[in-house]
Amino acid sequence: MKKVMVVDDSPTERAYLENLLKKKGFDVILVDSGEAAIERSKSEKPDLILMDVVMPGLNGFQATRAITRDEATKHIPVIICTTKDQETDKIWGLRQGAKDYVTKPINEIDLIDKIKSFG
Repeated sequence: MKKVMVVDDSPTERAYLENLLKKKGFDVILVDSGEAAIERSKSEKPDLILMDVVMPGLNGFQATRAITRDEATKHIPVIICTTKDQETDKIWGLRQGAKDYVTKPINEIDLIDKIKSFG
């Protein structure tokens, strides 16, 4: 697993995750919206997607559902990466097709282990 797409509307969060992932040897694609995530997942074919939930326009749950139900992209694992830490949010995220759910602030070691588990 080499190519990870980071979907987050926060430039700070994108930069943080980009630095973390690049240090671990991953190629990183940065996307700032759910709509862009759906389009770029088809053109870029990432190995995994880290998806924020709270974004303007399509939220991360909606984008995850679209990506995991599309024939062209349904094989790409999505890990939801969000501040939404309620059990109901986690259950809903997994129902939308996410393979895992991580809450912010992110535990770097846990996140890298989860990403590698899909490799």
